[in-house]
Amino acid sequence: MQDLFDKIKKNMGEIGRYSKESHGYFTFPKLEGDISPRMVFRGRERLNWSLNNYLGLANHPEVRKADADAGAKYGFAMPMGARMMSGNTNLHEQLERELAAFVHKEDSILVNFGYQAMASAIDALVDRHDVIVYDAESHACILDGVRLHMGKRFVYTHNDMTSCEKQLQRAEKLVSDTGGSILVITEGVFGMSGNQGKLKEIVELKKKYNFRLFVDDAHGLGTMGKTGAGTGEEQGCQDGIDIYFGTFAKSFAMIGGFIASNEEVVTFLRYNMRSQIYAKSLPLPLVAGALKRMELIRNHPEFKTKLWEITNALQGGLKKAGFNIGTTTTPVTPVFLNGTVNEATNITFDLREKYNIFCSIVVYPVIPKGQIILRLIPTAVHTLEDVKYTVEAFSAVKDKLASGEYAKGGFAQVQG
Repeated sequence: MQDLFDKIKKNMGEIGRYSKESHGYFTFPKLEGDISPRMVFRGRERLNWSLNNYLGLANHPEVRKADADAGAKYGFAMPMGARMMSGNTNLHEQLERELAAFVHKEDSILVNFGYQAMASAIDALVDRHDVIVYDAESHACILDGVRLHMGKRFVYTHNDMTSCEKQLQRAEKLVSDTGGSILVITEGVFGMSGNQGKLKEIVELKKKYNFRLFVDDAHGLGTMGKTGAGTGEEQGCQDGIDIYFGTFAKSFAMIGGFIASNEEVVTFLRYNMRSQIYAKSLPLPLVAGALKRMELIRNHPEFKTKLWEITNALQGGLKKAGFNIGTTTTPVTPVFLNGTVNEATNITFDLREKYNIFCSIVVYPVIPKGQIILRLIPTAVHTLEDVKYTVEAFSAVKDKLASGEYAKGGFAQVQG
């Protein structure tokens, strides 16, 4: 037998074992100043492509005023208690009605945290007789929810409808014996690749198979579709999404989220979703702030128009410069490179210290060894000058990588 703390000390995890070398720079960095394309990192201003502030609402003057006014009026203790017991208000219910109408559903339930809510909703919706069919590249919140499931779960190859149909066939055989149901789970926009989930094709499969569709549209809400109602609206199949999840952490630039569906399903979640039943209600300043953001998103389509102007310029510029950005059809912009973790570390350091560009970098074990992803998130408050400078800087970095300069080491001498 060994002591639990001794076991942890010996194995800090795939990423945690590098914490001493990376903490504060490559992991857990501190960006300071107003949320914008220009923020301060380690005492210097950097061009920031690493915030999910898609529509630029984080520092919008009307949003800042609404947040401040609501904080002064209510305080962050109001309301006290969980929604079911003592934490319900008219504003909570108003926001739920407005969100449901925005995504074309009958009703919605507010949730405190998107990650927690997805896992908890999956746990509530299915029992051991049911089968889950889900996309292989689903976000961790979905995977953790699937792990809670006590019944069978079948994974299909990412966006492969032949694979999805095969898993549906397996699921139907199983539930014919158990008397259970089938829940298909996918994403509207996959946050790493920028690919859209094949929602329309999945909805079409309902003509052959009996299942319900649950879509995590965290990156699609506010960015996709004519009105910003999400990826289902973009693909013309919003009605075929049975349960819709949207987060406030992206386009709304705050915390929280919601799940929308028909009235019966939302009522079921209100009375059975443990993460909400046993959690304190969203504080009123956050609810009031979300209502202001909802108003701005509805009434100012130019925010989304500007986002796509920057997105198209960035992605078009990178492609013209010879970069591989995969098959993204959304604002999420991955730049795929080949190299080692050491080279990725040196690239990141060079971008931040020489070119003053801050962006997210993804390496093994999140993606296979030998691959590097530099992920850029354009926003409505970036400029075309920001795009031009970034493409030029990335081109210089690509040349250094090709010449072997980043393999030599010596770049990332991070101090304290």
